[in-house]
Amino acid sequence: MLDTIFSPKTAEPKLYAAWEKAGAFAPRQGASPGYCIVIPPPNVTGTLHIGHALNNTLQDVLIRFERMRGKAALWQPGLDHAGIATQMVVERQLASEGNIDRKAMGREAFIERVWRWKAQSGGAILTQLRRLGASCDWSRERFTLDADLSDAVRKVFVTLHKQGLIYKDKRLVNWDPRLETALSDLEVAAIDTKGHLWHIRYPIADAPGTFIVVATTRPETMLGDAAVAVHPNDERYADLIGKEVLLPFAERRIPIIADEYADPEKGSGAVKITPAHDFNDFEVGRRHNLPLITIFDFKARLNDHAPAPFRGLERTKAREAIVAALAQLDLIEKIEPITHAVPHDEKSKSVVLEPMLTEQWYCNVAPLAARAMQAVRDGRTKFSSEQGEKVFFHWLENIQPWCVSRQLWWGHQIPAWYGPDGLVFVEESEAMAQAAAEKHYGKSVALTRDEDVLDTWFSSALWPFSTLGWPGKTAEMQQFYPTATLITGHDILFFWVARMMMMGLHLTDDVPFRDVYLHGLVRDADGAKMSKTKGNVLDPIDLVDKYGADALRFSLAAMAMQGRDLRLSEPRIEGYRNFGTKLWNAARFCQMNECAWWESFDPSAAKTVVNRWIVSETAKTARDVTAHLEAHRFSEATGTLYRFVWNVFCDWYLELVKPLLSGDDDAAKTETRRTAAWVLDRILALLHPFMPFVTEELWGRLSEFGPKRERMLILEDWPVLDAGLIDGEAEAEIEWIIRLVSETRALRAELNVPPAARIPLLLIGAAPNTQVRLERYQELIDRLARLEYSTSASEAPSGSVTFVLDEAIVALPLEGVVDFAVEVDRLAREVARIGGEIAKLDGKLSNADFVARAPEEVVEEQRERRDEYAAQMEKLKAAHERLSAALKAPT
Repeated sequence: MLDTIFSPKTAEPKLYAAWEKAGAFAPRQGASPGYCIVIPPPNVTGTLHIGHALNNTLQDVLIRFERMRGKAALWQPGLDHAGIATQMVVERQLASEGNIDRKAMGREAFIERVWRWKAQSGGAILTQLRRLGASCDWSRERFTLDADLSDAVRKVFVTLHKQGLIYKDKRLVNWDPRLETALSDLEVAAIDTKGHLWHIRYPIADAPGTFIVVATTRPETMLGDAAVAVHPNDERYADLIGKEVLLPFAERRIPIIADEYADPEKGSGAVKITPAHDFNDFEVGRRHNLPLITIFDFKARLNDHAPAPFRGLERTKAREAIVAALAQLDLIEKIEPITHAVPHDEKSKSVVLEPMLTEQWYCNVAPLAARAMQAVRDGRTKFSSEQGEKVFFHWLENIQPWCVSRQLWWGHQIPAWYGPDGLVFVEESEAMAQAAAEKHYGKSVALTRDEDVLDTWFSSALWPFSTLGWPGKTAEMQQFYPTATLITGHDILFFWVARMMMMGLHLTDDVPFRDVYLHGLVRDADGAKMSKTKGNVLDPIDLVDKYGADALRFSLAAMAMQGRDLRLSEPRIEGYRNFGTKLWNAARFCQMNECAWWESFDPSAAKTVVNRWIVSETAKTARDVTAHLEAHRFSEATGTLYRFVWNVFCDWYLELVKPLLSGDDDAAKTETRRTAAWVLDRILALLHPFMPFVTEELWGRLSEFGPKRERMLILEDWPVLDAGLIDGEAEAEIEWIIRLVSETRALRAELNVPPAARIPLLLIGAAPNTQVRLERYQELIDRLARLEYSTSASEAPSGSVTFVLDEAIVALPLEGVVDFAVEVDRLAREVARIGGEIAKLDGKLSNADFVARAPEEVVEEQRERRDEYAAQMEKLKAAHERLSAALKAPT
């Protein structure tokens, strides 16, 4: 017999070990077609967060669904080396251990230390994924720095270089002075920061006592100025164009130029041009052939191009010193406080980035982007939402060369070697580079390896095919590529999704995946973003420990709506744990009533109306859940299952069949037992992708009193039920009972009818077939609606409240049971109270200023509350009208 409760802590480890032992996660041998999902590889920088839990739950749902549908389903697991993020973690560890500097350690020792961290962090991540129930094929676990994946990376780099798509160039990059590396544009977060706008007087050359006022937020970069720009149509400065200014402190003359970049409406209308330290200025400098003067070293300290008094100063200290020196010379006209966007590193958002002129490796991705966009236009890859597709196109249409080199040690070292004259040889190995160099120089020469590594996203862009053995023509590539569905967060649409599309099409001549499902962020119950600072972070493993993996998984899937963020709270997870408990208790009821699975049961042979009805409902549910999962409508799938299991099966079917299970009709009893067992089996199979643990446990335990199962549920077939099982006649009969009982119960609750009060129910004006139904199910209806009796009648007695059910009127005589006057007064007060709440919310939501300024999640919460109150108001008004009518009716 089943235990009184399901214990996730006991069951989950046991069941997961059994799945692994049985090899249940590997693609079925001989199955076809292939169906593959590649995991967005988690970074080896710590542990999983709630966003990972959402992402992996949705992937596991699809993998378990397609596995049960007979496909050779492969969920390809793995981890990403996450170059910058992982190096940051290890460098912080070294700093905490005595301020150890990686450069003092040396490259080899440092990388060895990072590998040790990878083993620790990666092991923790994989353990957590198992705790969530992830059914990845762990025998195929990959890491972006595995030897064969590294071979693929080198091959791609060399191929693209020989095709002229990868090249070196000297241009401005976003520079991280803490890590001393370039970042891509996508790794930059523009953060609004309080600052100042300094209006500085630049002396006009050869015109003592005259100045042009330049407005800037960065006075420290003035030492690298190459010009002052004014708008060509700005009459204030027309006579100054072509003249020169004396750059303070630098003892250099720089020209005053005309360029439309200068905005007459902003600041003073005159701007300093520092081509080596500002992206816009860089373009102005190219148009006017201005010199590029770099004044910072790689740690963002003033270098030898700065006047002696300022050399060696860090940016902020340099700003203070220069502003003070300008003030002493009376060259500051005014200072305005402002708030402006300042570029920070996207990962930690704690380091202000510096535009820096450096030589880097770039990839010309424009031709690759064109193919990616065409593949989406052709429908070869489809996005789950129009918004995701729109953003995809917007980015690719405006794509810039991709800076792929990073000044780090952890990652794929760039396969480039330099000869004694600086000539570069790009090859897949040092031996190949040496051979190319000997051919060029006519002799053996010493080569120096490029120290830079590739951007992490370079190797991640190859993930869908490098993990399947590319560039070899492997059996895995033939069976599983293109992969089926990519599930990932919308926040890495640019970083990862677009780059996989570009690389996949260019290197394999096919898209890397057929569908892209972009999910939102997981927020707290109030819609706020989770952060440790706010203290609102929900740890997925803590939630699994508290509520079980099934409850967390079902919660996340139930809230996963395309293109929308999720609001997660512990009460919601607790509610879905209760759903699992409801299922468990229903299974215990079935087991206690000997509703055992019977292999030879034919649901189409059921004769009893209530059994025909539940078979019909099961067939419709299986059809709808299948359609929802095929379309990746996770929320709709869970909603359909929740309603069917809780409301249809547990609340109605098991209540409706209790008389049959305890009655004397052996044929009806046997049919009901087998029908209940058959439906419960279908429920377990349909729920399995979402709640794998409790369903697998019940699947095994429920066969203790019937034929033994041949396979675990994870390996069973998905329920595909004949449309012929849908029975409209049975549905009409049973749904009439449900509506009658539900309306009666609701009316009793609305009118405060005491639960113990047994009242009559009168059916007035009913058609003959409806009267027959009432007579047939009278005893059942009276029990479920707590009635004294139910019968047909010609009219409603005084003191009755009524509602309409199809062609008939249902009357409940309540005189003497309910104090009509008191209840009318109570309902009127409640209507007034709810009306006041609605008015308050309407006032807020009609305030354009509130809607514009309040966070989106706050506005949405107010709208949801308003909808809830409106629904309550509708019910209260209906109840008030019913009682008022009964109170006024003649006696």
